[in-house]
Amino acid sequence: MPSSLRSPQQDKLREVLIDARKNAKLTQAELAVRLSRPQSFVAKYELGERRIDVVEFVAVARAIGLEATGLLTTYLAACEAGGL
Repeated sequence: MPSSLRSPQQDKLREVLIDARKNAKLTQAELAVRLSRPQSFVAKYELGERRIDVVEFVAVARAIGLEATGLLTTYLAACEAGGL
C-alpha cells in the first residue's frame, strides 16, 4: 500500500485523533505541551500535512489520557463502519 497523506484511511485517523483530543477538552497547544512538542506538530498531523508513526500515535494517545489500544480500536471500528 503506497503511503499517502490524503487516503481515506489517513483522513479517518485524523478524524479519530481530533475527536479524541476535543473529547478530552484539550486544545492543540495544551496537547503539544503534554507531548513536549511545538503546537505545529499537532496542527500538521491534524491538517493532514504530516503522518504520525506508531511511536507518536502511542505518545499522543497517552497525552490525551487514553490507552493506545483503545484509540486504535476506535480507529479500526470507524474504518469498518466507513467501509474502509
